[in-house]
Amino acid sequence: TQEANGFKITPQELERAITPKTKAFVLNSPSNPTGSAYSRKELEAIAEVLVAKNVLCISDEIYEKIVYEGFEFASIASLNEKIKALTVTVNGASKVYSMTGWRMGYAAGPKEIIAAMTKLQGQVTTNINSMTQWACVAALNESQDFLKEWVAEFQRRRDYIVKRFNAMPGIRCYNPQGAFYVFPNISAYLGKSAGGRKIDTDSAFCEYLLEKHLVACVAGSGFGAPGYMRLSYATSMENIQKGLDRIEKALGDFS
Repeated sequence: TQEANGFKITPQELERAITPKTKAFVLNSPSNPTGSAYSRKELEAIAEVLVAKNVLCISDEIYEKIVYEGFEFASIASLNEKIKALTVTVNGASKVYSMTGWRMGYAAGPKEIIAAMTKLQGQVTTNINSMTQWACVAALNESQDFLKEWVAEFQRRRDYIVKRFNAMPGIRCYNPQGAFYVFPNISAYLGKSAGGRKIDTDSAFCEYLLEKHLVACVAGSGFGAPGYMRLSYATSMENIQKGLDRIEKALGDFS
């Protein structure tokens, strides 16, 4: 995907990418690493291509409740019966309920696919532990009122970090609609030198930030997007401010 399209695949791009060997299309909305999210209208166009090509959709909706500024999340399986029959929806408690290390996930889809998945999963991991199951019962059944305040705080952090990045010389940062990541474009600094060494790649850029300025980022090349880096704002505003100050200082090292 391209930044110019909001890091979202277009129906035309999807259609061109599908070959006779294509079995499934993985959709992640809102997305890691970019925070981009597909509107209902955009999903309808994607679904039309998948139905026409008879390609399975694996819809990762783990960030469904973390969306900003009135964005309305839509699940592709809810659009119509045709795409529902071709969709396996996957979700979990890791993000919304901050249970990342508990590894609780679930899937919903056509009976024959879920039955096959159950056979495989039953022989690999058997089941999740009882403690995690009870925690999920509480998370799903108790009040969800915390989400409004929680998402508002994430939006406050997002607004701050995007504004700071876009004010830094040579940095361009897309404003995400969901999740809790930013994916700034750092390509203007690649090919320059810092700390007595050449910084040719986004991986080298991130290594420099970590080694010299103690800021941990993930190189965009790991996501198939060289020239970018991913940062999470699932941390305190104090840590975000401190990290951005260090990044801004690091940029002054480049020449």
